[in-house]
Amino acid sequence: MTSFIEKTLTMPLAAKILLLASLSSLLFALTMQLGFGLQPCVLCLWQRVPYGIAVILSLLSWILKPYGRKTAFCLALCAICYIAGMGLAVFHTGVELHWWAGTSGCAVQPLSGSSANDLRESLLRTVTPRCDQIAWTVFGLSMADLNICWSLMLAFFAAATAAKNLR
Repeated sequence: MTSFIEKTLTMPLAAKILLLASLSSLLFALTMQLGFGLQPCVLCLWQRVPYGIAVILSLLSWILKPYGRKTAFCLALCAICYIAGMGLAVFHTGVELHWWAGTSGCAVQPLSGSSANDLRESLLRTVTPRCDQIAWTVFGLSMADLNICWSLMLAFFAAATAAKNLR
């Protein structure tokens, strides 16, 4: 078991794993949105950003040779991205559970218009989902809850790989 873990934390395999995990996360979110019609709220969209940055950083760490300090730096930045994503997911979970209010982008926009036709047009344009409504769960966990766990695992993996590359 130890040799498997040692091998997994070795470059370039670790960078490939992080790249695949980040791309898979983005693909999952897009599949849920485009394939199953689950429209993302503002916080859902923000949670995609760290994965996009991690894709670039893991790709850089894969192609930067020889593997060493530059690679470790990119991997450490990946870990920071995942921790930031986890923080966003924790915030989103708190909004879903009504522990605190979301951002101004989470609120439903007030209708505006001077006539019934203007109000109707305003209603037709308004499709922004609320951040405090859970659209999908598995085993009682929302996507934000799952993102907390996934981001934490990826952060530990990226940090462990960065530390190993500094030795």
